[in-house]
Amino acid sequence: MGAQSRRTLINNMKASGTLIALVLLGACDRSGAPSPVSGGDPARGRIAFQQYACTTCHIIPGIVGAKGLAGPPLTDWANRVYIAGVLPNTPDDLVLWLQDPERISPGTAMPDLGVTERDAWDMAAYLFSLK
Repeated sequence: MGAQSRRTLINNMKASGTLIALVLLGACDRSGAPSPVSGGDPARGRIAFQQYACTTCHIIPGIVGAKGLAGPPLTDWANRVYIAGVLPNTPDDLVLWLQDPERISPGTAMPDLGVTERDAWDMAAYLFSLK
């Protein structure tokens, strides 16, 4: 194999490697990119967090006065793997958790606040919209 052929082969290999890397990057989950929640309104969700007094126990980004004295901070929500350590972090599961935490995790410190399904979807939309 001549020098020119080797250079052509090396250049082709570099181009192929770059193409493969770009394809793989495109298939990766975009960590940190908020997931849109269909069926929920983030603006109403922000208000619902205040109405249900969630700020008493949780630090919630974008909500003034959130003390976070008992529950975990609700920061970086879209990147969490689990809800309460037991449910996969999906909008559907978050709605279930908000509506009946005791059913999901018996003995949890999270109280049943009587969150409506509508409010739960809005609250999920708010948390998943945070950047």
